[in-house]
Amino acid sequence: MSKTETLYGVHAVQAVLKSQPERVLSLMVLQGRSDQRVQKLLGVARQNGIAIEEASRKKMDALAADANHQGIIALARPGQQYDEHYLHELLENLDEPAFLLVLDGVTDPHNLGACMRSADAAGVHAVIAPKDNSAGLNPTARKVACGAAEVVPFIPVTNLARALEKLKERGVWVKGAAGEAEDTVYSADLTGPLALVMGAEGSGLRRLTRETCDGLVKIPMVGTVSSLNVSVATGVFLFEAMRQRM
Repeated sequence: MSKTETLYGVHAVQAVLKSQPERVLSLMVLQGRSDQRVQKLLGVARQNGIAIEEASRKKMDALAADANHQGIIALARPGQQYDEHYLHELLENLDEPAFLLVLDGVTDPHNLGACMRSADAAGVHAVIAPKDNSAGLNPTARKVACGAAEVVPFIPVTNLARALEKLKERGVWVKGAAGEAEDTVYSADLTGPLALVMGAEGSGLRRLTRETCDGLVKIPMVGTVSSLNVSVATGVFLFEAMRQRM
């Protein structure tokens, strides 16, 4: 495992400075950037004794692999690594029905980041994904997540179907998103302990994942487009579940 992580973008850096400032080793800021948002971050960094370096755009672009770093980059110790043992501890200690998001083979870090952002906004307790053939929380995913990756546990699992079976044994209902489902997201009961499973971009849920689900639900579509981007669909499902649960 890498000894450091590179976090870039105002929201991602702001989130780690707010929730875990002890992780941040140093900040790099674009030369001449003096707007209030960045100055506020630099003030928090100074309060926590974090080293600050002014750097050229060329140097920062190279460090962020030409991604949009918004003129702020943090070098940080890796955050907490979560596993299935943590997931079951989390479920044991919840004082409300579990609300989990499961991503079955989402490989685009932009989609992962957007799903993490929606998960945080909707009150999801954890995001679960297979270790293999899935996007991980790289700097791109963390930036798109706008800080959600620093507060919502992301839990990679070795065998997704087995992990879902264990959730079912704990009384969690597993609902999968699939275009051919009969129930719509608006007619399905999304209250109670719930794990919502979203499939990969294009191919959807894998066969074994689909067979493990307690039921399938769909978003009703009236236009000519046959499917939505996975992060958009995830937002629709999560916020309808949140509406019902409120």
